[in-house]
Amino acid sequence: MSEPVALQAKPESPPAVPPVAGRGPALDPQIARRRVTPRPRPLRWLVSAVVLVVLAQFIWGIFTNSHYEWPKFWPYFTRESILDGVVVTLKVVGLSAVFGLLLGVLVALGRLSSNPLIGGLAWAYVWFFRALPLPLLLIITFNFSYFYPRLGVGVPWGPVFAEVQTASLTPLAIGVIALSLNEAAYAAEVIRGGILSVEAGQIEAANALGLSRARQLRRVILPQALRSIVPAYGNQLIGLIKASSLVYYVSLLDLFGAVFVLESRHPESLVPILIVGAAWYLLLTAALSIVQFYVERYFARGSARALPPTPVQRLRRLTVDSWGRLAGVRLTRRGLR
Repeated sequence: MSEPVALQAKPESPPAVPPVAGRGPALDPQIARRRVTPRPRPLRWLVSAVVLVVLAQFIWGIFTNSHYEWPKFWPYFTRESILDGVVVTLKVVGLSAVFGLLLGVLVALGRLSSNPLIGGLAWAYVWFFRALPLPLLLIITFNFSYFYPRLGVGVPWGPVFAEVQTASLTPLAIGVIALSLNEAAYAAEVIRGGILSVEAGQIEAANALGLSRARQLRRVILPQALRSIVPAYGNQLIGLIKASSLVYYVSLLDLFGAVFVLESRHPESLVPILIVGAAWYLLLTAALSIVQFYVERYFARGSARALPPTPVQRLRRLTVDSWGRLAGVRLTRRGLR
């Protein structure tokens, strides 16, 4: 007789995770309990370390180089003439941006008009003011009173109801007029491109609902067009800040003019004065970039699934993630995880 064979019970395997409808087959519990670790990228860390070292060395070299004359920086940075120039620059940029945008909207609508006369005039306006260099436009505007001493409103070839002496225009008004005319030509193309980017089906749906043209533009077209208009026009406004330095051609002392006059009076402090001018332009551009970010974030509410995080949210997320990783490493070393 053959000896009886002892039957050994197989170890019970853990119950399988039941499949969820619409999510594919169930995962093996051992696989499901595995910890997912990010893929190591040593080259990325190496490149980041090299970039950080070079950047730190560059910043250290700037602040330790005696040729920059940093002790003279703050007195010139807060000098009264420089601050007055900053105020003039803000006035020129603010007024030119508002008037240029309003005129640009009218020119953009004219370019989109089905009337050939209005469309042709709007195209001619854009062509003319984009072709003229801005310094030349400023000089022409400054000497406008030579050709037209008076401008009036009245009946053509008839009586004049109101008129203004063009020779009485201040340098600030001349600079704002020239920059607004130039800015409107570029703003019109930015606005026209944003309107044309709206899907044709949206306009067809608005027509099917019986909306008027003005209501279509206000409630359907512009809210969608602003998503592409705001980034491009924000870039145009940054260019306007730099273009405002050309108002020195019309004897207006803005920030650039104040820096130029101060440098001519104190040639021994050329480097710190130029750094002061660069620092103020960087601050103005940074402030406008922050405003542009929040405006873009506002108009992205209807299209983006998740709004882009603000700098504070990014810093908070980076801090939380770094602290979580550090705590996970500590727990792993102690054998608690």
